[in-house]
Order: sequence, then C-alpha cells, then structure tokens
Amino acid sequence: MKLLRQRKRGLQWHQKEIALGPFRLTSGEVLEDARLIWWQRGEVNAPKDNLVLLPTYYGGDCQGVTPLGELQALADGALCLLVPAMLGMGESTSPSNATNAQRGQGFPTLDVADNIHLQHRWLEQLWPGYRLKLVAGWSMGGLQSLHWAALYPKRVERLASWCASARCHPQNRMFLYGLEAALRADPQLGQAGLRAFARVYAGWAYGPAFYREGMYRELGCDNEEALLAFWDEDHLQRDPHDLLVVLNAWRGADIGRHGYAGTTEALAAIEQPALIGACDTDRYFLAEEIESEAAAMPNARFTCLRHDWGHIAGGPGRVDACMAQLDAELEELMAR
Repeated sequence: MKLLRQRKRGLQWHQKEIALGPFRLTSGEVLEDARLIWWQRGEVNAPKDNLVLLPTYYGGDCQGVTPLGELQALADGALCLLVPAMLGMGESTSPSNATNAQRGQGFPTLDVADNIHLQHRWLEQLWPGYRLKLVAGWSMGGLQSLHWAALYPKRVERLASWCASARCHPQNRMFLYGLEAALRADPQLGQAGLRAFARVYAGWAYGPAFYREGMYRELGCDNEEALLAFWDEDHLQRDPHDLLVVLNAWRGADIGRHGYAGTTEALAAIEQPALIGACDTDRYFLAEEIESEAAAMPNARFTCLRHDWGHIAGGPGRVDACMAQLDAELEELMAR
C-alpha cells in the first residue's frame, strides 16, 4: 500500500492492488492474470454500505479521477471512495503489462461489462455483501456507472453519469473509427500514429467556440499549435495497444446487450435515483441522446452543463463552474 496524496480534513488516498487470477471475459476468452489497481480514500464501515465507486475514463488513470473527492457531496469522511482502474488502460491488467502470451496485440477482446464483473469480484472478495452508496463517473467512467446499475442493481443505491451514454451511438462510433484509422495509418503503431491519434482527438474534444475564441489560452497554450503539442505530449506516452483495446470496448458498448432485450429495456430497469448529465457542446456524447436515455429511466434527473469546452468540460476538476453544478446536483442525489 502506498500513500499518495493529502486531501481535505486529513483524508488520504492510498494505491492498492489485488490479483484476481484467471478471469473469463464476455467474449469467452480468458484473461490469464487479472489484476486490479485502485485508489482508496477512507475505510469501509462494518455494514459495508458507505462505498462510493468512481470508475476511470478513457486515456485516464486513477489519479485523474481523484478531483471528484474534492466535491462537497463526497467530502464526508464517513464515506469510502474507491477509484478502480479500467482494464486495458495501463494500470489494471492491460496489453502493456499483461503476461507475455497476452501482451500487445495478443490481448483478448474487452467489453465494458468485463470491468463491472471484475470490479464486482474484487468488491465481493474483500467486502462480501457490499453496497455502493453511489457509483459515478465522467465519459467512460459514466459508461461503466450505467453498466453497474443495469448489471448489479441490488448492489447500487444511486447512480451518476455525465458526458456518457448507455450505448455508443452512431456519431460517437464514427469518431472512434477515425481515431483508430489515424493510429493504424502508422504500420508500426509508433509515434507517428500516436501523434495522428492525438490530433484527431483534439479536434473533437472541445466545442467549436473553444477554438474560435482562443480558449486554449486558459490552458497556457498561446496558439493552436501549442495546444496540439500539448495533446501530442500526452499521447506519445500512451501504449497504442492499450488505446486500441479500450477504444474497441467503448465502440461496442451497450448496456442492453447483457441480460436485456435492448437498451430501452435496460434503461427502464434502472430504478435507482440517478443523475444523468450532458454538455451542450459535447461533439460525440451528444446532449440530446443522453437526455433521451435519462427520460427512459424511472428515477433519473437530467442536467445539462452549458460550457464551450465540449466533452472536456465535464472532466474531473477541469472547469470550476461545471464542477460546482455537478456538486450541487450530487448533493441533492445523495440526499434522495
């Protein structure tokens, strides 16, 4: 166990790891050495009902989610916050750190649901009979949260998902096809491909006014080229096989594929109090599609972040105004 950072009220984050052995995936393939990394703040209580699960997002790690712990809605020291790293993204078992036989392109096919089943195994092994007071996340963290509510409804008391949808809709898929094509245009999956991937992604991640009004200056970038260099630097550190295997899971995501007769039936079965959010300028998790999904859930409240930063506006700790709006909404949700 490693002490990672100090937080409000003396609360600390710790990094932990568990080996879960061979793990059968939705595809029928077996992940030979399933290991799960998570960050934890606080302790699990005796009834095991004070857990808040905050899954990670595409391209992100556990540390990237921890700003959510600064929200007043989650500041109660009696809560135990858990941030499990998504399979394939470089911390938990991934193409970049798997056994020799499954490393790189030999890594098996992942489904978003595989993360939920593995996380359930982890939680049940350490805290049998656990209850999640809340499962919440942004982007693929929200996608996992929706899967949690559909796959293990008796374990989830509340749900929050923003800038995410219950399935990958058509425009979202087209965006992901473009990312994959950019990366694979480099036969070696090397730096040229990673740089192309980053530059395609940068064009979709923000709303149109972000570029038109030069809002990249708020990130310390003097011009568009500086912003692209910022995205280059981040993605050149990534493993291309990690990016591809999780991209494929994202593109095929649909909560209706797992024990339900489609997405609509799965959404109707999510009866927990829920906060479902979107950003009005998000270019791939479209607000109208997310609002439609929220309307199909019996106890969901829809909220819209109105900000020019597009998808990035909902990222943990990225935009103060958006975090404040989500915080107020989450406080209301936690009281329900």
